[in-house]
Amino acid sequence: MSSSLALSAAPSPSPTIIERPLSPLEEEILRDESRFETYGGDDPEDPPPKSHSPRSPHAEHADSPLDPNLVAWDGPDDPENPQNWSYGYKWWVTVVCSIMTINVTFASSAPSSATLYIAADLHTSAEVSYLVTSIFLVGYVFGPMFWGPGSELVGRRPIFVLTLTLYTLFHIGQALAHNMQTLLITRFFSGFFACAPLTNSGGVIADIWDPINRGVATSIFATTVFLGPTLGPVVGSFITVSSLGWRWVFWVMMIFAGSCSIFAILFLPETYAPKILETKAKRMRKQDPVANKEIYAESERVEWSTSELLNRTILRPFKMLFVEPILLLVTIYLSVVYGVIYALFEAFPVIFIRIHGLSVSHDGLIFLGVGIGSAIGTCVNIWLLRPYPRLMREWRGFPPAEYRLYGAMIAGPSLVVGIFWLGWTGAYASVPWYVPAISTVLIGMSIALVFMSFLSYLVDTYLMYSASAFSANTIVRSAVGAAFPLFTVQMFENLGVQWAATLIGGVGLLLAPMPFLFFKYGARIRGNSQFAPCIDLKIAKMLEAEKAAAEKKGEV
Repeated sequence: MSSSLALSAAPSPSPTIIERPLSPLEEEILRDESRFETYGGDDPEDPPPKSHSPRSPHAEHADSPLDPNLVAWDGPDDPENPQNWSYGYKWWVTVVCSIMTINVTFASSAPSSATLYIAADLHTSAEVSYLVTSIFLVGYVFGPMFWGPGSELVGRRPIFVLTLTLYTLFHIGQALAHNMQTLLITRFFSGFFACAPLTNSGGVIADIWDPINRGVATSIFATTVFLGPTLGPVVGSFITVSSLGWRWVFWVMMIFAGSCSIFAILFLPETYAPKILETKAKRMRKQDPVANKEIYAESERVEWSTSELLNRTILRPFKMLFVEPILLLVTIYLSVVYGVIYALFEAFPVIFIRIHGLSVSHDGLIFLGVGIGSAIGTCVNIWLLRPYPRLMREWRGFPPAEYRLYGAMIAGPSLVVGIFWLGWTGAYASVPWYVPAISTVLIGMSIALVFMSFLSYLVDTYLMYSASAFSANTIVRSAVGAAFPLFTVQMFENLGVQWAATLIGGVGLLLAPMPFLFFKYGARIRGNSQFAPCIDLKIAKMLEAEKAAAEKKGEV
């Protein structure tokens, strides 16, 4: 995720308009808010980039907001500001991002049904063929280090154009590969470029949506993150067993990727505010080179040093991972859940083909249950967001992050139930196949709710540092997801389906209390954090002071 999540994660709440003198606490809150408009919300150990702004004779500080040469929005209703785009256009952009995400996640799982056919044709072992899925996710590990920060340097749109084009072209190597080495190398680079929509689409949504409406948009977008992987095996299985063969899985993936890429390139606008203002400054200088020669945008005067870029892309995410208990525990939980998603790709054939005798194509259809469950999870999450407009008013725009955890409270126990249900009914051929298949709906709903809830929790907890939090989470999560398919089949064969599911469900059971504990102790943990702004805690103090002052005034 890009750090622009922070940019629009902090709207101007009602306390910013105060007619009386500001108290020290209110001044501190406003200082925290102003940091959301910086490039990444740099901490004291990571100074902001150097800005070489030309000195203006009309301003004491040329690089301050009072500098008349510094390009800004033309008032709060500037139509160029993505936050002011029409409701319909915002949804159009969200749909474009969702289509891109469906496509790249579809590519992660579509070949999973063809792995044994690939192994036979390319004369490799079944264990090596499992790398076809894993190596794609390894690309997800490295990609976020480049595409998130890159979108802040050159803008969202150029990154999308570059990555989608190369991602599409690398499908040629996969479709024409005559040895496993070529297939795996091209799969890695395909995943490396494919992760850009996953890491940057969240930033696009944050660029254009206000916090109240962003919850619904994020929920729908998150559904596409799970919809793609569930559709992949369905389509891949039917193509594999048809007369076309496994190579056409990759040709179809390329056609799908090319179509979605052209659609995104044609219809996805630039949404990153600093780059839009930079374009505006260039346009103004071109319109009147003499009068506007001193006009500039802040991004044109920013110079990132190598150490600053290294800190933002690699060092800070891992530093946060080691010093932030909330980020560490959430990352562990989401990594396990993410691993379960990709473990299903290898576990389902064991359960439904070997034990229940379904065909490869019918086994692929089982994944539709996960997709249906994800859609149900989205509806549940949207329903849970109903009180949020009221909470925004009550908390002056910054309600406690723990209010985002209700979905995870539901999903934690239900995920454990779903996994046990799948394992202990799927292990026996005497149990009809549809009994374990129904459990996939509950699993899909739980996975979607866990992700929506915890990712929203990270955004509201770290605000201007959410980009670094997401980078750390994505890197670790993708590494775990890549590892799960490598041992899933062996685990289910050696332990038995019921006991392998019990092992995974047991881990889920250990993690299930986490959202409840965070709901009770999260504010205290955030209060001792190096990176969590905790504006809600400061607002709570301010509200208590206002209440005490009102009571004292009433007594007088």
